[in-house]
Amino acid sequence: MNAAATKPLPGIATLKAGFWTSRDVDAVTNFNPTRRRNKGEGRCLRIKAMEDSPASSNQAGRVADHKESCLDAVSVNGHAHAGNNRGPLSTVGNSTNIKWHDCPVDKNGRQRLLNQKGCVIWITGLSGSGKSTVACALSQLLYQRGKLSYILDGDNVRHGLNRDLSFKAEDRAENIRRVGEVAKLFADSGVICIACLISPYRTDRDSCRAMLPTGDFIEVFMDVPLQVCEARDPKGLYKLARAGKIKGFTGIDDPYEPPKDCEIALKCELGDCASPQQMADKVVNFLEAKGYLQA
Repeated sequence: MNAAATKPLPGIATLKAGFWTSRDVDAVTNFNPTRRRNKGEGRCLRIKAMEDSPASSNQAGRVADHKESCLDAVSVNGHAHAGNNRGPLSTVGNSTNIKWHDCPVDKNGRQRLLNQKGCVIWITGLSGSGKSTVACALSQLLYQRGKLSYILDGDNVRHGLNRDLSFKAEDRAENIRRVGEVAKLFADSGVICIACLISPYRTDRDSCRAMLPTGDFIEVFMDVPLQVCEARDPKGLYKLARAGKIKGFTGIDDPYEPPKDCEIALKCELGDCASPQQMADKVVNFLEAKGYLQA
């Protein structure tokens, strides 16, 4: 055990596991149930309420200040001890005692049931390029054909799954990684997953591609000039970015890295842009040609 783990934490002798945060932290946020099986994992406490109400054994939290680090508190003979430093926003270390469990009903079986092949359609482009609009049009076309799809929208996932993430570069990378992992699960279930996110960095998109079998990641680039996106500005974000009220906004003061070799490019020029329906048709035609609309 780390030398730091030799001194019991004051006031929480009955706590078998937890996170010890420094005393200048005002709050611990985002308490969510976890199902950790190992002692030393999955707990957090509010420092100011430490003596009165430590977090229960199946709760985990995150420190409100992104710069604040945590210490593991592990159980030794029924007492909590400080452990190793953890990085910002880390609840537990990487799991090492896990294995993959296979079940009798596999991906092929699920695909036969749905009469389609699971894949990820990753729609990327600037804000205002029409990603969500095309995603919805595509989902509707697939529905009309009796094909099951699900949309992972970049804004929607930040209401729940990724609500703890900011728009800093490292958090944007984590946002994409999480969506990629969820999209992979949808594809494995046999569903056609439509992920529509700005996803500005090529490395992050390539990492998501690497999660899936060859051919099952279909990158769709909304090739729309910045001036067109800015003229649309459906959320008023470009106006705020130009006024300096939003920092690190993609296309203004943060780069967008276009795909080098995407499967589909949906090009739109000023005054010459296909309708969302026409763009969705192009994607459906690709899926049909590649055999994804049948098992």
